[in-house]
Amino acid sequence: MNKMVTVVFDGNVLRPDAPLGLTPNTRYVITIQELKSPLPDGDAWDVLEAMVGTVEASEDWSSEHDHYLYGTPKSNLGNP
Repeated sequence: MNKMVTVVFDGNVLRPDAPLGLTPNTRYVITIQELKSPLPDGDAWDVLEAMVGTVEASEDWSSEHDHYLYGTPKSNLGNP
């Protein structure tokens, strides 16, 4: 079983950011790697909102994505 979790070290103890579901009083081997960039504050919606952006594309981008990505013929030829 391999799990990747983020933890905070308070000077004495590693405290996981989420429940681990591990058996108490059992020895585990861990690998420690420093997290280079801090995790964003807030809930998942805040994180997603921070990632949202706009893309300059044709008005029919969503309906004709296969045409723009793979070069297939447009399915709705009435659009520019």
